Amino acid sequence: MHSGVKVALWVLTGVLAVCTLLSNCYILLASLAACRRQRQQQQQRSGGAGGGAGGGGGRWSPGETIPAALALACCAHQLACYLWMTMDEVDLQCRLEQNLYIVTLLLAYSCKFSVLWDSALLTFYYCTKLVDGRHGAHGGRCRSSLQAAVLSRGAVLLVPLLGLGTCLPMFAIFRPENVTAAAAINQDCGVLVATGGSAMVYEVAYVLLADVLPGALMVRCCVSISAHLAAHLRSMKANRSGDDVGARRRPRLGAQMRVMRMALSLVAVFTVFLVVDLYVQYRITVDHENILALAFFFTSVYTAAAAAVLIYGRRSLWKALIHDLNGLLDEFPCLSCLKLPEQKDQASELAATTVKR
Repeated sequence: MHSGVKVALWVLTGVLAVCTLLSNCYILLASLAACRRQRQQQQQRSGGAGGGAGGGGGRWSPGETIPAALALACCAHQLACYLWMTMDEVDLQCRLEQNLYIVTLLLAYSCKFSVLWDSALLTFYYCTKLVDGRHGAHGGRCRSSLQAAVLSRGAVLLVPLLGLGTCLPMFAIFRPENVTAAAAINQDCGVLVATGGSAMVYEVAYVLLADVLPGALMVRCCVSISAHLAAHLRSMKANRSGDDVGARRRPRLGAQMRVMRMALSLVAVFTVFLVVDLYVQYRITVDHENILALAFFFTSVYTAAAAAVLIYGRRSLWKALIHDLNGLLDEFPCLSCLKLPEQKDQASELAATTVKR
């Protein structure tokens, strides 16, 4: 890869890193604040008598745990990727230890595994929540609680451990002598390309586990959500010609539509990233091209886009972000033209209209 292209990718990845870190830190802080408010509300309801039971009021749901785990994985991945790109850009004379490059790559690939699987688990959670909500309590609360516990523990504990275990063979595959030969061929100290049958098998297995399997799960969830939306629209069309009683019984999509858009948008972003990432990994593995920085750049684009989708998909986060941005712009009158319109809740507007009448 040309040095000018590498510098451009390094600068653009730095910009994406700042956006990703700010967005995901905002998601984490907002989740912690919501948990604290929930705990305080339960303590107030208990009246101070149940102080020991009040500690369980801050328990997170999978809808909060999985985005928090995804945000942490995105931040860690962004830091590891930018650290590798910075070392690769600064270390022109190959003075750094190759083991440092290997450890950084291991962390980057491990965090990438966590990011993609957390995205798939989040989509699966919203898919099951929407579809099971349509069928009522048919599945039973026991199954829903067990599924929520498995998803939460899996996103927090199991996925990072599996990602680390999947990337540990790098220590055996990227040996110092292979790294030195690859660096001499590619004229790049940071690119670690291992040759041989074991390396090819490992690359294929990693792509299948980290890219293809979560992609297949997200496509399956996309199909289920689309079928759920189509069923809602058919029911609304069937009830549209009914009387007032049928109109009152008409299914409402207001609360679910935003979640559907968020899940489908996340699947769309993941699909585009998957196609590009598979092509880049093919060029790296088969053609041994020096485009690892390009792979990190596209992954950084995905993490930034996923954070934006998560913030917009959760109405409370989106409203709080707009409110905070407008409050910040109020401090600078010259930037008042950049303020975003704040949407009020329909319930509050209806209450205000009722009071006026």
